[in-house]
Amino acid sequence: MLFSLLQADITDIATATPVPQEMSYSLIDMATKGGWLMLVLLALSVIAIYIFGKKIWIINRAAKVDTRFLDDIRDYIHDGKIKSATALCAKFDTPVARLVEKGLERIGRPLSDIQSAVENTGNLEVARLEKGLPFLATIAGGAPMIGFLGTVAGMIRAFFNMANAGNNIDITLLSGGIYEAMITTVGGLIVGILAYFGYNYLTSRISDVVFNMENATIAFMDVLNEPAEAKKAE
Repeated sequence: MLFSLLQADITDIATATPVPQEMSYSLIDMATKGGWLMLVLLALSVIAIYIFGKKIWIINRAAKVDTRFLDDIRDYIHDGKIKSATALCAKFDTPVARLVEKGLERIGRPLSDIQSAVENTGNLEVARLEKGLPFLATIAGGAPMIGFLGTVAGMIRAFFNMANAGNNIDITLLSGGIYEAMITTVGGLIVGILAYFGYNYLTSRISDVVFNMENATIAFMDVLNEPAEAKKAE
């Protein structure tokens, strides 16, 4: 009899005690908890992805250099076919081809003038490649700061709700502000870190393109010097 009563009490307790359910949140649900600053971070992330994608496409095109290009230019110059060399440059939409084309347009002038024209064109090409990178660097530095701003705003809201609650403090009054504080921080750091790595990667790729441009400039000036040196040798 006693065992039956105990078993009945245990059954009643088990049915009366609510079973805790596991809570799961998607990324979208978590983002909505971050408040309106998450919209700003979302816009910055879209802009950063657009800049990175556009620049990597431009850099990949600029990095393509035909190994036979300078050899063909050398042959045309030695044969006196300047127009053919210029036409060959027009077929390649690359910084190296534009550098050589600018130098070919100055043939007949002093070599110092040709080199200055080529270097000025190189500076313009580098500026074109670097266009947009300062904004990407701004996102890398500004996104974490926006996240920290959300952290401060969320904590202010949490303490404001706690102050207005008086003695009836409930954890639910703090959860909204704490969510906003933590999620905006994470969001800002994610956007900032991705933009930072993207900026450094693009910078390293541009350095490779600049290195190729410098090598092409030296090789082109050597080609222009070759006929003069041959005449002196004769």
